[in-house]
Amino acid sequence: MSTTPTATADQIFILLKNWLVHFLPAAWQPLAGVVLCVVAIVGVFPGLFAVSVLLERKGLGRMQNRYGPNRVGPHGIFQPIADGLKSLTKEDIVPFRADAVVHFIAPLVLVVAVFMGFAVLPMGRNMVLVDMDAGLLFFFAMGASTELSIFMAGWSSRNKYSLLGAMRGVAQMISYEVALLMSSVAVVMITGSLSLTKIVGAQNSYSGIFPHWYVFTPWGFAGFLMFSIAAMAETNRSPFDLPEGESELVAGYFTEYSGFKFALFFLGEYVGMFGIAGMATTLFLGGWSAPLSFLQILPSWFWFFSKLMIAMCLFIWIRGTLPRLRQDQLMNFAWKFVLPMTLVNLADVAIWRFMGEGWLRWVACSAMLLAAYVGMGRVEMQRGKIGPRSYRYAE
Repeated sequence: MSTTPTATADQIFILLKNWLVHFLPAAWQPLAGVVLCVVAIVGVFPGLFAVSVLLERKGLGRMQNRYGPNRVGPHGIFQPIADGLKSLTKEDIVPFRADAVVHFIAPLVLVVAVFMGFAVLPMGRNMVLVDMDAGLLFFFAMGASTELSIFMAGWSSRNKYSLLGAMRGVAQMISYEVALLMSSVAVVMITGSLSLTKIVGAQNSYSGIFPHWYVFTPWGFAGFLMFSIAAMAETNRSPFDLPEGESELVAGYFTEYSGFKFALFFLGEYVGMFGIAGMATTLFLGGWSAPLSFLQILPSWFWFFSKLMIAMCLFIWIRGTLPRLRQDQLMNFAWKFVLPMTLVNLADVAIWRFMGEGWLRWVACSAMLLAAYVGMGRVEMQRGKIGPRSYRYAE
């Protein structure tokens, strides 16, 4: 391993881990290394969760012409601490007719599942807990477990609002999970591997100063857009937050949750956003690779977390901009537009792969995707009689 200052900064956490475990007997060192990595993941992402929630509340406040949190600490920076203490001290109320065991386990299943996904995400050069050959499959398998926790929460509460919210959530997540998986298959077809480390390595090269990220290809850009849309639906973020529709379902599947168990749901959903944003970064945005070749002097983990936080800011921006969809719009959008576009994108990847180098494949692949987008858009507008909105004042 190189000992230059740049290489040392890049591998600082690996070096720190190795230094800490070398005090233990050799037989214990592998296990101790895994424990340290798990502790780091469990510590870092809840910390980012606290910072991101504060940024979201302040950002949405500015978008809505108000201040946001500004009472606890200078400029409200200690608000996450106050929120955490409030969640810990609030009474945990369980409905009399609820299935108490399932009601208790549901938020734990959600939190464990989303944290398990980070085990295979490469967060920097040599910074991956488990370098699986099928890391992509493992990540999506863990993500699919969250649907079980949502249904457990809704069913165990013995509340019709909770059950309706859970059924909405499961239907939505299954619908958009298909599109999420299909948009990822495009990357697998080009890379020839399910290993997330190899997917990042395939993008870690440059032409001059510009990177070879998949998002800079026609199929990669389309796949990234479809993945991002499906990711917002998968994490129940606005405008796809129908499972928590307060106007018709009180609070959705966690209506009957309070105190720390409600905080676990909130933590699980937000950390799930970090996980899905990290996967989008890995698949389409080069993972931990630098955006320009001369910026490789900065540590690889810096670029991964920078892209992660930019994605979170995009989530927040969209939440403050777009209104919530109706249930029929949500499902129609998944099955009649997003999924067909991902299937067209798979054919586009095949054309890109076998046409060889040259400008002709850029033209052919771009034209194919544009034609599919315009064609499906016009067909759906005609079927649904969708047109420009007209606004008028109430009389």
